[in-house]
Amino acid sequence: MAKKIEVLGLGAGDLEQLPMGVYKKLLGSSHLFLRTKEHPVVQELEKEGMTYSSFDSVYEKHDQFEAVYEEIVQTLLQKAEHETVVYAVPGHPLVAERTVQLLLQYGPENQVEISIGGGQSFIDALFASLKIDPVEGFQLLDGNALHVGQLQLEQHIFISQVYDQFIASNVKLTLMEKLPDDYEVFIVTAAGSKQEVIEKVPLYELDRNVSINNLTSVYVPPVVEEEILYKNFSKLREIIAILRGPDGCPWDKKQTHESLKRYLIEETYEVIEAIDSGDIDHLIEELGDVLLQVMLHAQIGEDDGYFSVDDVIEGLSAKMIRRHPHVFGNGKAENAEEVVQNWQAIKEQEKGKSPSSLLEGVSKSQPNLLRAYELQKKAAKVGFDWQEITPALEKVKEELDEFIQELDGTDDGLELAKKEFGDLLFAFVNVARFLNIHPEEALFETNEKFIRRFQYVEERVKESGRAFEEHTLEQLDKYWDDAKEKGL
Repeated sequence: MAKKIEVLGLGAGDLEQLPMGVYKKLLGSSHLFLRTKEHPVVQELEKEGMTYSSFDSVYEKHDQFEAVYEEIVQTLLQKAEHETVVYAVPGHPLVAERTVQLLLQYGPENQVEISIGGGQSFIDALFASLKIDPVEGFQLLDGNALHVGQLQLEQHIFISQVYDQFIASNVKLTLMEKLPDDYEVFIVTAAGSKQEVIEKVPLYELDRNVSINNLTSVYVPPVVEEEILYKNFSKLREIIAILRGPDGCPWDKKQTHESLKRYLIEETYEVIEAIDSGDIDHLIEELGDVLLQVMLHAQIGEDDGYFSVDDVIEGLSAKMIRRHPHVFGNGKAENAEEVVQNWQAIKEQEKGKSPSSLLEGVSKSQPNLLRAYELQKKAAKVGFDWQEITPALEKVKEELDEFIQELDGTDDGLELAKKEFGDLLFAFVNVARFLNIHPEEALFETNEKFIRRFQYVEERVKESGRAFEEHTLEQLDKYWDDAKEKGL
């Protein structure tokens, strides 16, 4: 005899909504299994003599729902070795029913035939109870596995499997990442049955509702307020497209990749300034300005028919996965240094040919202090480097002496001094590299310190009632020393 499990749906409402074929099989089964007996139809069929075994006790044995579903399915497969099994689940077997999906997966592996019977799904009842036309667009999501990236706020959202207050709380917190705390949602319990309850509540009260049970779903109406959608990437993309569109902004429409270059540089430095200031709100704003530059370049690419922001994201996603085999594959990296080594090796493989110079890839557009740092790092990777700091310090002294020697007051001497000055800076960068001091960051901090102390000097000059020109250098130096003593 062929092994078989027949799965039936108990529907979403009362007994009169149950298909006659399903009704007869439920009553006629000699040994019926229910995922749960907590369903309006079960109580009514009990009165008509239906007998069954339910898996409600399995829920008490496990902390995770997946473990519950696995045990139910394995029990059913074992039973099917000796008899044809009839298994009934709430709603329709193929709508939001994890145990059925597992049966369809494991059944063929165990030579067990899985057949699916009818039953109205709870989603049909939800549409009817809430008077919603599904053609407007909707999402059906699982409350047990909800994450913010799934949410399409401009569509009807139905969240099923909201069994208890704990799940309701997680659903609430996830929705709050995108929606205002007081956004109105609907708690729908036992949709389509005589026990149906629909309650409208502000989002922050979602997990305070005592009627939440295994027949509960949450409905989130589509967002129509534009400001709520400002967190959505799709909204940002739409805004940039409008700005570049026929009725958009004259300034935005005339921009090109070339014209925007300087703004990207400026905004990047402002991000660095925000990081150094420790001001999170400022950092959020400045990161937004950098993202604006990326979006403008992407929109120009789309307008010209060459690429879109989707291509940018696709390329970046693919690169991150390729270059992190220790995360997304079978590679290994025990520390950050190994990660960098792997990254460089993969990068060279992707290029497909050896560079004409090991120094390729260090952009001329970088500030030259930073460029010197990167050039030295490239050379050091192949051993062109001192093994300890002492020779690097001696090189600084040597370059300083050569610089001083050229300061003879002549034009030729000045030109040579300029070259020696560059050598001196380059040698100092080498020392910084040995000490893990980033020269650009170090100079930034010194610039900021100079600004603080000079502004203190300005304040003292203003308080004196005399102009700068009326102060001697010794007097100004005294103000400067006062600033140093105050820790500025």
